[in-house]
Amino acid sequence: MHIIWGLIFIAIGALITMKSEAMLNAFGRIEFFERHLGASGGTRLGYKLIGFFVIFIGMLVLTNMIGGFIMWALSPILKYSQPI
Repeated sequence: MHIIWGLIFIAIGALITMKSEAMLNAFGRIEFFERHLGASGGTRLGYKLIGFFVIFIGMLVLTNMIGGFIMWALSPILKYSQPI
């Protein structure tokens, strides 16, 4: 089942990345992206970054490595929350 979910995430991420102009027309500009990623194309770049992130998560789900990645990413926080 993780293969199907991974492929769905990859397809959604690819669509977000390829259709960033349509996303901009549908949802408008996002002030955070405009302020931090550029003056005229910051929102488009932000949509592309979101798409790449969704593709990355989809690849992790597809290969069933999402649990290990989450544990690695949260290990500094979880290390201090465990009782001695």
